[in-house]
Amino acid sequence: MDVSRIRVLRGPNLWSRHTAIEAIVSCTEAERAIEGIAGFEVRLRARFPHIGFLQPAGEAKAVSMAHALEAATLGLQSQAGCPVTFSRTVPTVETGVYQVIVEYSEEAVGRLAFELARELCLAAAEDKPFDLADALARLRELDEDVRLGPSTGSIVTAALKRGIPFRRLTDGSMVQFGWGSRQKRIQAAETSDTSAIAESIAQDKELTKMLLHAAGVPVPNGRVVETVEDAWAAAQEIGAPVVIKPRDGNQGKGVAVNISTQAQVTAAFNAAVKISDEIIVERYMPGHDYRLLVIGKHLVAAARRDPPQVIGDGVHTIRQLVDKVNSDPLRGEGHATSLTKIRFDDIALATLTKQNYDAESIPPQGARIVLRNNANLSTGGTATDVTDDVHPELAARAIAAAQMVGLDICGVDIVCNSVHKPLEEQEGGVVEVNAAPGLRMHLTPSYGKGRAVGDAIISTMFADGDDARIPVVAVAGTNGKTTTVRLITHLLAQKGLRVGMTNTDGVYIDKQRIDTGDCSGPRSARNVLFHPDVDAAVLETARGGVLREGLGFDRCNVAVVTNIGMGDHLGLSYISTVEDLAVVKRVIVENVAPTGYAVLNAADPMVSSMAQSCPGAIIFFALDPQHPIMATQRAQGHRVVFRDGNDIVAAQGDQEYRLALGNIPLTRGGTIGFQVENTMASVAAVWALNLDWEIVRAGLRTFISDVGTAPGRFNMFDYRGATLIADYGHNPDAINALVKAVESIPAKRRSVVISGAGDRRDIDIRQQTEILGDAFDEVVLYQDQCQRGRADGEVLALLRQGLVNARRTTETKEVFGEFLAIDTALASLKEGDLCLILIDQIEEALEHIAKRVAEG
Repeated sequence: MDVSRIRVLRGPNLWSRHTAIEAIVSCTEAERAIEGIAGFEVRLRARFPHIGFLQPAGEAKAVSMAHALEAATLGLQSQAGCPVTFSRTVPTVETGVYQVIVEYSEEAVGRLAFELARELCLAAAEDKPFDLADALARLRELDEDVRLGPSTGSIVTAALKRGIPFRRLTDGSMVQFGWGSRQKRIQAAETSDTSAIAESIAQDKELTKMLLHAAGVPVPNGRVVETVEDAWAAAQEIGAPVVIKPRDGNQGKGVAVNISTQAQVTAAFNAAVKISDEIIVERYMPGHDYRLLVIGKHLVAAARRDPPQVIGDGVHTIRQLVDKVNSDPLRGEGHATSLTKIRFDDIALATLTKQNYDAESIPPQGARIVLRNNANLSTGGTATDVTDDVHPELAARAIAAAQMVGLDICGVDIVCNSVHKPLEEQEGGVVEVNAAPGLRMHLTPSYGKGRAVGDAIISTMFADGDDARIPVVAVAGTNGKTTTVRLITHLLAQKGLRVGMTNTDGVYIDKQRIDTGDCSGPRSARNVLFHPDVDAAVLETARGGVLREGLGFDRCNVAVVTNIGMGDHLGLSYISTVEDLAVVKRVIVENVAPTGYAVLNAADPMVSSMAQSCPGAIIFFALDPQHPIMATQRAQGHRVVFRDGNDIVAAQGDQEYRLALGNIPLTRGGTIGFQVENTMASVAAVWALNLDWEIVRAGLRTFISDVGTAPGRFNMFDYRGATLIADYGHNPDAINALVKAVESIPAKRRSVVISGAGDRRDIDIRQQTEILGDAFDEVVLYQDQCQRGRADGEVLALLRQGLVNARRTTETKEVFGEFLAIDTALASLKEGDLCLILIDQIEEALEHIAKRVAEG
């Protein structure tokens, strides 16, 4: 079994809406049916009993080694605790070669699971041992390292429930919610609305106390010290017992409480000074330690925190008891688990000393041994939910504390005997205010019920009903994609929207190009959706990106499919037929929002059949309003766009919106058929977004298909009385459409300049000149700058073959180089002639043509 390629599908893809690993797996003849490998399945199940079925229900085909690899990859992730359910193995057109697709929840875990699954299958095949426990431990450890922690994870889960899209920006806890100008970001429990000044105040415990005192919030007396001598002096001034803590500490690091003697003060100061140069000594408040979580202007959760402790059994030492507690799988090193391991450090040893114990002491049965006087979960403490018990006045004090500091999400630490009474009645007080508070104790408390704090945070960030999305239009098809994308973008811009656009020319943000080259893939789409200045996105979605990585978005408001034609990279990535190609193009339709629309070409059977895969509604377009699909659609009261004489008509039932073709320069008064179709698709797309019809009319009047607006898309020039047309058409269907358009333009003599892309099939390259040979008097062939895997002269030879039976072409010229080919064609032009130039290097070729036109 050989794996030749692994792809990571990070968005909705050809196989499913799940993120997935896709691998090309080649099996030997024996491996194509594992039932022929004596004892293989028995050995495989002995090494991994939970592998599940190797063959999907309902399939009668032989189970290959690739199927075993699929089942093992999915099963290992599932047994490691990953929420994965989807997998599939598909035979390709090559005998013994399969595409294996397995869902992942974390990319790194999915990759590791795939590698471990290969090792498992190999071990079963060769009857060698496989350490399942170690494999699962590696997967769990990696999953814990890379997945979102509980605090961030709860916020992401809440966002998903609201339909708000998200994307991790780092390997840590920084996450973006929403798209474009609607986006907001979090890092753990900090949000885009968290003030840096408020966070700075919260870090300065002395400044925090001063502000809270000014707001009438009870706080313990105390002051800042810088030396151990001053710390002891402050303790005497305040009166023992005291608390000693770093001025800018967090997570309970370096905090010691209930300190009374000079030796204890010295030890506590030395621990705290490792965290900060300035130390706070303040009055110790007896009572329980409570954490109140304030989000916005509301108290949403409260928990009593108890210090880390063990209970003696009369047999084990305190160190052994701590090790036993820390062996609980619910306790981890960081924040990924609901509890944290108890720290057995200098502070823990000092706390034991105060109880007349040391690490090797064996406490009696039932003795409660406290390992720390503070109750932070990050040092091993536990939490009990008390949200429903908090007195309204006490809650008001916590909210006032958060508001005084200025934090939108705030953890308020309070010490008091009970939360049932106001602070003033029990001499309690606020001892600390925390930015980016941990949420674990409220999500999964040690005791009591968890609170939906993630939901509360999302509700504060986004108003009810706000899904933080911008309108997204995805455009796919064989021809017309780029022009359609540009026209939709132009129409939306007329409304004042800042539109982000991707196409084969680059990435554009509000008409400014920020990236160049073919940007019709998912990465460019994500870049647009990340951009904070984008109010709407129009994304050309090429087949290559869908196959390579999936979509760059989870769903779109509008999916436009212009057509499905021959020659669109058939034969690549196991897309061998037009039917295969249609399945790829259909992915955007399958991922339309339930409230969105698919805009489909009714005259193209491959496209119109996609309607049944759309979760939303359909707008059909076609030149012929009497087409059966169009007639049925309109009769049922649904939307259609068609041509009626000199108008484009958008109709629903008896309601019609007419757009005069004479006012649409792109179509040259309706004479260029493929541009009429592109216009209809664009009109349907903005209709789906409820764009005002007067804005649509104004936009159509002002969209000119020139070099600046739509480079390489039927750009027309006048050269010494002859007509030049430059276009990027590069497949038989595009050339057919261009020939029809050119035939509507009067000309004495017609010539064409063409090369061929080497990554097309032989038949597709030949077919281009077969079409042109019947429509042009002269053909100038040139060799493309990049042969894309072909030998020199190979493409030219195929183009020549296509001209063998040409009915019109009487003269053929061959040159090397695109610019020389253009000059060769121009040299023979006379007034009244027409020359179609099928360009390869769009910008450079257009610049060269413009230069020749300027020279006259």
